[in-house]
Amino acid sequence: MKKIILTGDRPTGRLHLGHYVGSLRRRVELQNSGEFDKIFIMIADAQALTDNADNPEKIRQNIIEVALDYLSVGIDPAKSTIFIQSQVPELAELAFYYMNLVTVSRVQRNPTVKTEIKMRNFEANIPVGFFCYPVSQASDITAFKATTVPVGEDQAPMIELTREIVARFNHIYGETLVEPEILLPTNAACLRLPGTDGKAKMSKSLGNCIYLSDSTKELSKRVKSMYTDPLHLNISDPGHLEGNCPFIYLDAFCRDEHFEKYLPDYKNLQELKDHYTRGGLGDGTVKKLLINILEEELTPIRERRKQYEQDIPAVYDILKRGCAEAREAAAQTLAEVRRAMRIDYFDDAALIEEQARRFRNA
Repeated sequence: MKKIILTGDRPTGRLHLGHYVGSLRRRVELQNSGEFDKIFIMIADAQALTDNADNPEKIRQNIIEVALDYLSVGIDPAKSTIFIQSQVPELAELAFYYMNLVTVSRVQRNPTVKTEIKMRNFEANIPVGFFCYPVSQASDITAFKATTVPVGEDQAPMIELTREIVARFNHIYGETLVEPEILLPTNAACLRLPGTDGKAKMSKSLGNCIYLSDSTKELSKRVKSMYTDPLHLNISDPGHLEGNCPFIYLDAFCRDEHFEKYLPDYKNLQELKDHYTRGGLGDGTVKKLLINILEEELTPIRERRKQYEQDIPAVYDILKRGCAEAREAAAQTLAEVRRAMRIDYFDDAALIEEQARRFRNA
């Protein structure tokens, strides 16, 4: 069996460090590993419209922002297929068939759906499209016969539901679909990077993001405003690491060689943590280290983005080619699904002949 990846993002704004450590950085590593036969990366505009139906221009404008971020972090269109969800209509048809294989109560029990509904204040008025987006995700994954889906831990319930839908489809109609495996970040700090305000998740709507395209000035401003330890009032006070944003970010980005370059008084992050917890180390020193590390990480990303921004039509050509390739793959799966469900009426010569013979002899 071929090894295939499907992953993607909603185009509701520029991508941020949460996306980067949670999936983007790993995607580039997987793309360049040579271990996978195919990698599909989807800009999930149809999914984004489930809670932005009254503001399609927001989605329309952010398609290019996400595409630029993909290319700037190192996604290579020669190695990965970047496509736009709505331009592959086969996905919607697959989702319609899968809706018959999952109950309303099963979707309601999905913890990710519960969290998203609460976050968007949809408790009393849930759009059907939004409610069904876990089924749509199953369609996206199975359309490309993805064997691996690299996501953050918050998406694990979605992959589990996809596996259930695949198992039920194959049980009813015969072995047709592929069950995917989830691939979580290997660095525990990357599982869910908090916002700069200490909130559980980096979110555009909360304004607590550090964007991949932020300037040096913007990056510095956001790090300096980060939530730390509210009890660490004086440098001499013992500090606490739990919930302390700069240290969580350092867990995700810091390497030993950074200390030799930016903070030679320490050999590694553990020494820095030990000093902070016993007292005598200020938050400003920690934040300055983090700014230097993030600046080193983001500078080449910014520079690549600026290059791609100079030729936007070329970026759209990349997306157009990707959509054509993605649609070809999805159409093949849809044909197999129709055949398995026995709704490929015009291609079923045996059915037509049997019915013709039956009615002739009636």
